Amino acid sequence: MTHSLPNVTVGTLPDLPDLPCYLNGEITPLKDAKISVLDRGFIFGDGIYEVVPGYGGVLFRFDEHMARLERSLAELRIPNPLTRAEWHAVAMQLIAACARIHSSAGQNGDQIIYIQISRGVALRDHIMLPGLRPTVFMMCSRMTLPSAAQRSEGVACVTADDFRWEKAHIKSTSLLGAVFSRQISFDAGALETVMFRGDYLSEAAASNVWVVKAGEVLGVPKDQLVLEGIRYGLIEEMCQAAGIPFALRRITRAEVQQADELMLSSASKEVLPVTTLDGQPLGHGAGRGKPGPVYARLYAAYQQLKARSAQAAAAELEGAQ
Repeated sequence: MTHSLPNVTVGTLPDLPDLPCYLNGEITPLKDAKISVLDRGFIFGDGIYEVVPGYGGVLFRFDEHMARLERSLAELRIPNPLTRAEWHAVAMQLIAACARIHSSAGQNGDQIIYIQISRGVALRDHIMLPGLRPTVFMMCSRMTLPSAAQRSEGVACVTADDFRWEKAHIKSTSLLGAVFSRQISFDAGALETVMFRGDYLSEAAASNVWVVKAGEVLGVPKDQLVLEGIRYGLIEEMCQAAGIPFALRRITRAEVQQADELMLSSASKEVLPVTTLDGQPLGHGAGRGKPGPVYARLYAAYQQLKARSAQAAAAELEGAQ
């Protein structure tokens, strides 16, 4: 008597874009890239990732992103498989290839480089097995920045308790907590979920959160309870340059709810105003429910930094020729 194996179908496979990616030393079409089913990134989520924005073919804050990647790898005891120069070279190769595809389709030249490193392939065992060859994956995709309406009107967020683990400072591929928290906002028709550990602000599902009170920009401390976004240092630099007071400290739920302004930051959001929280408009007086003046100054400063970064890269390239 023969038995056929069950054929479980839960929807159709997506059509992957015709883009190149890097996998373990080779450039290959994204649709053809394959890893072992025993890769520890697949089995355990035992790996880290990094996301680097590129504007007009220039990587933005690359060294800062690499420093965070190195910190995450060290926490997981995974050796860094490439040097910074090698990471940069592969990223630029992917950006150039993607830019050709996107420009031919009439799309903009802003890109996101996604990097993922897992511990490698081994028989299933929870121990951090030494001597494995890390699995290295990189891909480039078009970056979708917030719309003009989101900039001018602000976005809506909801709040939730932060139920995730207490090593949030590691940019880990174990992202089920972030998936759950982002789904909370999606189900509510909001952009992000602002989370609290007890009575204190932590971060959003995929963003850092900033409070403005009496002209001062406030963020939560850089510790193991939050992922330190690259915009932490960037926002502090912009505040110092603009003469805006800046501080990192514990922020209560009440302070968030009563903020003059609330902002999100991430690689793809840059800096973005939140004008509604749990269905209630934020802010005071005539500015209630509207993006505030501190956000406007920081957004303008951010665009200036991007322009200067591109100019510096162009000058460096010209000098090398």
